[in-house]
Amino acid sequence: MKRDHIIKYYSGFDEWGRLEREPIEFIINMHYIREYLPPTGCILDNGAGPGKYAMELARLGFQVTLSDLTPSSVDIARQKAEEFGLTSQFEGFHVLDATSLKGIPDETYDASLMLGPLYHLQAKEEREAAVRELYRVTKPGGVVFVAMQSRMRMSINSLQSPQQWKPNDSMEAIRSFVEKGTFDHQDQGRFTGAYYFNIHDVAPFMEQHGFETAELIGSSSLRVMLTEEQQQYWKNRAEYDELIRYMIEAAKDPSILGVSSHLLYIGRKK
Repeated sequence: MKRDHIIKYYSGFDEWGRLEREPIEFIINMHYIREYLPPTGCILDNGAGPGKYAMELARLGFQVTLSDLTPSSVDIARQKAEEFGLTSQFEGFHVLDATSLKGIPDETYDASLMLGPLYHLQAKEEREAAVRELYRVTKPGGVVFVAMQSRMRMSINSLQSPQQWKPNDSMEAIRSFVEKGTFDHQDQGRFTGAYYFNIHDVAPFMEQHGFETAELIGSSSLRVMLTEEQQQYWKNRAEYDELIRYMIEAAKDPSILGVSSHLLYIGRKK
């Protein structure tokens, strides 16, 4: 992982604002996270960014430990906790690499989130290290929530908007991407240093590292299939809430997984 590049990117990127502007992913993820969480306990939000999920978990009464690779994201999370009066719900704010959660004891958490690090761990050994660390710090029987990105969705994006996803602006490059899953954006300042999973590889990857699969969710659901104009049509109708409910339900449909840009793996530590 090109850590300096990733830190630089997220230091200048408004991840909190992204989840505000595109709420479907957050709404769907929180729906299923709440469904699988224990009633009480301690939670690790590992790779938490500015803490959007961590704040919601703190509001629900959980004791939360937050970590992220980017120092400025951890600073924002600390400020958000103070702003919302949630500081007492946090056990700590740490700058940590997901592949080595130094200082965090074994079998500490009733639930652990890793909703970002696997986007950027391009080397197999680094992805394995991150999942081993997640296993190590989670209690036996504890639930984990792991975000990944879909290789099929990225190949669709590349075919639809090749100029936006250079070097994936030729079939040779797209074929290479589909084979390897790694993506390094040609344009400065864009999302880069990324890794995308094949859908059929997700559950086996987690299971070989000691987790039992509960569900795999398409966090973006049908959102990516609707244009802004199409979304606006539904937003202007009284049944918009029903659309959200439908998108939450559709997120579980296996046929959605390949078109959803973000995936949520839910499992338990054996």
